[in-house]
Amino acid sequence: MNHRRSPGLIFALLAIAVSGCSMLPDSRKIEYKSAAKAPTLEIPPDLTQVARDERFLVPDAAGKGSATFSAYSADRAPVAQAQNSAILPQVDKVRVERSGTQRWLVVAMPADKLWDTVKDFWQETGFIISTERPDAGLMETDWAENRAKIPNDLIRSTLGSLLDTLYSTGERDKFRTRLEPGVEPGTTDLFISHRGMEEVYTSSSKDDTRWQPRAADPELEAEMLRRLMVRLGSEEKRAEAAIAAAKQEPRAKLAKSDDGAGTLEVSERFDRAWRRVGLALDRVGFTVEDRDRTRGLYFVRYVDPEADNGSKKETGLLSKLAFWRSKEATASAKVQYRIYVSEAGAQSTVQVLTSEGGVDKSDTARRILALLSQQLQ
Repeated sequence: MNHRRSPGLIFALLAIAVSGCSMLPDSRKIEYKSAAKAPTLEIPPDLTQVARDERFLVPDAAGKGSATFSAYSADRAPVAQAQNSAILPQVDKVRVERSGTQRWLVVAMPADKLWDTVKDFWQETGFIISTERPDAGLMETDWAENRAKIPNDLIRSTLGSLLDTLYSTGERDKFRTRLEPGVEPGTTDLFISHRGMEEVYTSSSKDDTRWQPRAADPELEAEMLRRLMVRLGSEEKRAEAAIAAAKQEPRAKLAKSDDGAGTLEVSERFDRAWRRVGLALDRVGFTVEDRDRTRGLYFVRYVDPEADNGSKKETGLLSKLAFWRSKEATASAKVQYRIYVSEAGAQSTVQVLTSEGGVDKSDTARRILALLSQQLQ
């Protein structure tokens, strides 16, 4: 939790604090610090060469160059622009799509050209990449703490880096990024989903804690999308306006099919519903092991955060519905589910299928649909 100090240190800090006032952290400020240690970076030999400064180039002595500085600068502009574009390509077309609480980017660039930039973005934000699957378009960070949430009071400013080892927010975040081919040729749909953990006391005496899941934060996802837009070349104000003005769209609702099995109706056509369901699966903790868009199938397995975070005391997000603790749950954690998305005119239908391909009519299937429904609102 937030306070883990020896009694002597606590008294010393309190003595300092009485003479100052605390300042609340900026809610939009992000300063992530990974719990793991990143590998040492090595500078490639071809990047150690000193770059030339165009200001000191002498115009063409043969008389072919410009006689005035303004004309000379105009001549050199295309060369400088070409050199800069070779170093950092600019993406001219990045737009935001939104449905309910879900937002994603549509980038005018193929996924393979976008991959390294997205990876650099997460590393620059303070994360270490724990999972990379370019073939599946999946990238995931490790768990990290947003140090900006720690109040920047007199105590912290006085003790500086020493306090960082003694003070924690009691929260951790990780992000999953999915890249899929867009509807328009040459574009990529980019999704960012957030997962959070929080440390809570296990007893009234507050002598022991455990980590447990906390709800996904759509606004934090939106902030990361905004920052990534800027990283891809969008102007700061334009990116902020695009995220804020993304249009709200129809919701989803639970229903029953004629055979009594549970279904989820999404008021959107297949292409859009397919993307939204994939993001919802990421949010609730399912791992997409495979997918077949032509058949409308996601092959998923639920991964309990207990195994993901290394704590024996954690419970998964789905445990809030209490069904993963049952005998059916013990077996279901090892079962692969098929999430089936089909088009029905202007709407789409989502169903849970068994591993054999039939409609799953179990209570577990209905609860999975209920979880997806919450995320698709």
